[in-house]
Amino acid sequence: MKSFKFLAALLLSLPICVFAQGFPSQTVKIVVPYAAGGGVDVLARGLADKLQKKWGKAVIVDNKAGASTIIGASAVAKAPPDGHTLLLTSEATITSNPFLFQSLPYDPVRGLAPISRLVSLPQMVIANPSVHANTMDELVALAKSKPNGLSYASYGSGSLPHLLFEGLKHHSGIELNHVPYKGISPAVLAVLSGEVDLTLAGVPGAQAHIATGKLKPIAVGRAERLPSLPNVPTLREAGYADIDPHESWFGLFATGGTPPAIVQKIYADVAAITADPAFRQTQVTDRGFDPVFSTPEDFAKFIQTDMAQKGRLIKISGAKAE
Repeated sequence: MKSFKFLAALLLSLPICVFAQGFPSQTVKIVVPYAAGGGVDVLARGLADKLQKKWGKAVIVDNKAGASTIIGASAVAKAPPDGHTLLLTSEATITSNPFLFQSLPYDPVRGLAPISRLVSLPQMVIANPSVHANTMDELVALAKSKPNGLSYASYGSGSLPHLLFEGLKHHSGIELNHVPYKGISPAVLAVLSGEVDLTLAGVPGAQAHIATGKLKPIAVGRAERLPSLPNVPTLREAGYADIDPHESWFGLFATGGTPPAIVQKIYADVAAITADPAFRQTQVTDRGFDPVFSTPEDFAKFIQTDMAQKGRLIKISGAKAE
């Protein structure tokens, strides 16, 4: 009986395995829901070039920017579930948008199949050097001594800085003035100039200014301390894990319902490419990203955790799509 069940299971799996072995059978499109030239786009193009050589089929990057990544995500969710249309996007598409928008034309859980969380972008609480606080606790104490005297920059409602500092207000009972900017770069420049006091920024964009003393690091949103800044504690170490909006990340997805064997093949081929030290250096570490390259199973579990934290902080902040 056991041998019969094994044989039956093997026969049932054969069509999917054969399908996966024949993949890809046509041009593969990697949809990027952002404009060309940004971090997601550059990583997608580097990956597309390597996959094209490995698969012997054209792999193109299709930029479908706009509507808070909804246009690109919807296009992939509605594509045939055969692995020939992929999505490379950031966490906003998957774990923030469901809580910022009253309704979405795509289901981030059922409409998209996780392949791999490729990289993470550690975030850091930074301050203008004029701010007389060097730790999160000192920052809270300073804010309490100066009601509405401190301000923070974000890049809009529901952005990671907005979630962190609104969470901090809720956690500590302090007041902070929110000043939104059109992107993280203007937000960092505002802190550099002293126009605002604080923000949460990606480590790559802050580190050079920290080295010259133009910005002050307070805490890092990361599982472990940064090797390059060993004296800067994590938010968890500082006692603020419950308001950590987590690292930004880029991930690769297929259309929901894509056969698991095809998802696994794409993951395996991506893993082989990203295991190359030269690729990791030029496409990941030199750009200030942390390599992750998780399995589809681990990525799915991570999404659940990240979605729960984002949902909680978005509720606290009252953020809505702008």
